[in-house]
Amino acid sequence: MNRNKILSFLNIKVFIYVLIVATALFALTFTYLHNAKSDGYILGDWLINYQDGGFKRRGLSGSFFFLLQDLTGIKLNLLVYFFQVMIIAGFFYFYFKLIQYKKTTFLYLSLLLSSIGFIGLFNCVDYVGKKEFIVFFLFAYFVYYLNKNSLSKSKEYWVCLGLFVAMFFHEITLFFIPYFLIALYLKTGKFEFKRYFKYLIAVFIPTVFMALLGKEINEGQSLQILQDRGVILTKGIFFWNIDERQYIKDHIQEYRLYLVSFLISLFHLGFYLKYQTDKKMTSILLLGAFLFSLPLFYLAIDWGRWMYIHMIFMIVLFAMQLKDSRDTTILEVLKFEKKFYITLFIIILSLLYRVEMSGRGFTFEGFFYRIFIAPLELLNKMV
Repeated sequence: MNRNKILSFLNIKVFIYVLIVATALFALTFTYLHNAKSDGYILGDWLINYQDGGFKRRGLSGSFFFLLQDLTGIKLNLLVYFFQVMIIAGFFYFYFKLIQYKKTTFLYLSLLLSSIGFIGLFNCVDYVGKKEFIVFFLFAYFVYYLNKNSLSKSKEYWVCLGLFVAMFFHEITLFFIPYFLIALYLKTGKFEFKRYFKYLIAVFIPTVFMALLGKEINEGQSLQILQDRGVILTKGIFFWNIDERQYIKDHIQEYRLYLVSFLISLFHLGFYLKYQTDKKMTSILLLGAFLFSLPLFYLAIDWGRWMYIHMIFMIVLFAMQLKDSRDTTILEVLKFEKKFYITLFIIILSLLYRVEMSGRGFTFEGFFYRIFIAPLELLNKMV
């Protein structure tokens, strides 16, 4: 059996389906574990509230769950988790529906296997359960209907309303709004500034309110309020009192390593776009989206997280550009050629390294390390 016949048995589409299911189950499992342990960074972020001092950024989520707890008597940990399940499952559902009738390629699969793609969740369990999944869900829903040419005006307004509400859950929604506009352009092939206006208004109005009226995340009573409601936190967002810009300066040697991960990802995306139509305009628009998010890299230390969010948006965006298919399991005929070898090299490299959410920007503690080496180290310690 020659090499090309061996490759003919590799069904990229089925592998992507398996990866979607595995990633979704991983995210839901570790989100539950974080909530069960009252993790102050994941669960705590969802419980920022208006009861402690009034209006503040991210405070809508906590007050919303407080109301649900008062109505149902269910523990906050479970209420938050039920909501997380809905948005995480919703994101993967619409992403699955989006690619179901698409001709997926080996090169497209490499994006999912990027260290800041789906594999990023496996490399860093602290990615799970974060509020960005709200925006991921909205974007997947938006792109799915846009791709089907069934994004009606009512659906658009629902998306804008979702973005407006999401801003009161987490302000990062603002910094990734360009992807919604890019998706519209790539689908229609023209700039529709009047159409874009409602998306921009949906995120900028809450931004103004938070900038002018927003109070501190912890006004002094949050921990006691949560304790009275059955949640005891010992670390996390409510204890955060770090000058993040100074933190980056103090750890500049570790943060410089993000440049390595960034350059690898830049090469990866450049290689992917090389084989796409309208690659010049797409590259310009994606550069604009990245530049729009630069304040995040200046204001907060989670550089790996911002890179990861960018990649997830691009994975969904590029799925829309894949060719349509009538077959849900159609496979790409792979050939041993330059494109295949470079893509395979990128995948292997991606599985070797890890990008931390904040801290070390590049380490050889990626997926392979966690599967083959970390368990042996653990066993060695136990012996």
